[in-house]
Amino acid sequence: MNEQSRDFSRRRISAVVPAAGRGSRLGADVPKVFVPILPEVTIWDAVHARLAEVADRIVLVLSPDGRSYVEKNRATFPANCFDKTELALQPVPLGMGDAIFGASEFWREYDDVLVVWGDQFNLSQRTLKACVRLHSEQHGPTLTLPVVRAPKPYVEYVFDSAGRLTGLRQSREGDVCEPGGFSDIGVFLLTGGEVLGEAWRLYRAGSTLGSVTGEINFLPFLVHLSSTVGWPVVRYETDNPDEAVGINTPEDLAFARNLLQKNPLPNSKSL
Repeated sequence: MNEQSRDFSRRRISAVVPAAGRGSRLGADVPKVFVPILPEVTIWDAVHARLAEVADRIVLVLSPDGRSYVEKNRATFPANCFDKTELALQPVPLGMGDAIFGASEFWREYDDVLVVWGDQFNLSQRTLKACVRLHSEQHGPTLTLPVVRAPKPYVEYVFDSAGRLTGLRQSREGDVCEPGGFSDIGVFLLTGGEVLGEAWRLYRAGSTLGSVTGEINFLPFLVHLSSTVGWPVVRYETDNPDEAVGINTPEDLAFARNLLQKNPLPNSKSL
């Protein structure tokens, strides 16, 4: 298939971007996803530019403050920065799982769901398109998971010799991750529709909240899909650790600024 082709063979994709956080740790008084990286480029501009090339719909999940911010300032945003985008609401910050599946009305009619964390500004089109192509070649419910070897994983995925996802370690929940283990890049591609919604409902019936955060976590659900439900996992390994960098600290923001100055967004006129 032509690398430049948008036709990823018949399947319709809804991207879902949980983005209910605030930018306070970055020294900003706006929702985190709208924090500027460069004067005229926000985190959202970067994420949207990557997703618009591979997704038929983009669902941006915001807090009440975040949605109010958009409604009040929409006229000041670039004209195309909400192309294909629907705004969903997470009334209470109960975790990523709650954000994703609380917005299911927006994605349940789509074949596949592409979950992307709201601060993953440096995703490559090569990785996204490769994952979409690999996913489209599978038959039956599937999880496609881009990973990267990380010197100090914040989240570590454990696979068995058959390629099943059998374990997960999360630093934020008090787990110790192994140096050099597989980490994610904030991207998760799953077969969508009712099959995904039903799998989540069954999982939630027997799952517990995060032991430290008390949140409804999404990542343990992936282990459940593979090890308990039996979904095959297509693992795509990228060799670029910069793709895994989210923006959580002023240092991350400076790093992002440097990268975007060197590699402007597609069709960007502001860089």
